[in-house]
Amino acid sequence: MRWETGSELTIQAGGKRLEARCFGPAPGDKPTIVMLHEGLGSVSLWRDFPEQLAERTGCGVFVYSRAGYGKSEAAELPRPLDYMTREAVDVLPEVLDAIGFQEGVLLGHSDGASIAAIYGGSVQDHRVRGLILIAPHFFTEAEGLAAIAEAKIAYETGDLREKLARHHAQVDVAFNGWNEAWLDPAFKAWNIAEVIDYWRIPVLAIQGRNDQYGTLAQIEEIENRIYSPVDVEIFDDCRHAPFIDQKDRTLDVISDFVARLDRIEHSKVEIA
Repeated sequence: MRWETGSELTIQAGGKRLEARCFGPAPGDKPTIVMLHEGLGSVSLWRDFPEQLAERTGCGVFVYSRAGYGKSEAAELPRPLDYMTREAVDVLPEVLDAIGFQEGVLLGHSDGASIAAIYGGSVQDHRVRGLILIAPHFFTEAEGLAAIAEAKIAYETGDLREKLARHHAQVDVAFNGWNEAWLDPAFKAWNIAEVIDYWRIPVLAIQGRNDQYGTLAQIEEIENRIYSPVDVEIFDDCRHAPFIDQKDRTLDVISDFVARLDRIEHSKVEIA
């Protein structure tokens, strides 16, 4: 892939053509932040956050739509209930190789945060120097499942389908692939918290206190299990998308985290 900042791009990964965009310096010039969207997200639903993140951090930023989302090729339905693990283990390595990823950070939101978390705990990749997890899910909760059931009603009887259709070429594939998997009775047993035990890189976890899809128990799971350094930021008056509800603060804490990672990477230990 040719890195062209701001341009609409495509890559091949997981046997699918995926839409993508990149901002800032190319891999090899500066570290790269790879962004993984939520269960109903896409390149366009990040809005201007990727571009602003590149400006604030000085890093390259790469964002793509997974199969079935945005302008990417459609995914086969129904999605398997371990779809996030498959994305992390089977598809994400091909994405990183396709962009020539050399070193940097995985930044995920919601489902994307879970995918980043699984990658960090399942794939040995020394190029990944840190994880930024926004509203991650490690297990199901009754509150989150109720909110997902409400989304189904809004999609079928309200204007949610119309709104999402502005961002997804195959809107029914995007919505049903996510919604049907989470509302499958067997999905109540879904739990990936074990991956936290295997992280050996710094982590930044961000969550809104009023997140409708997950409680602070998700963040507490990280704090109780992690062996590596972790920074936790809980935003008051914030729901599921801190990068929308409190964009400036989200940019601040991410920029600070990335800057500290860079200082650690370039610090020299003097040997007496």
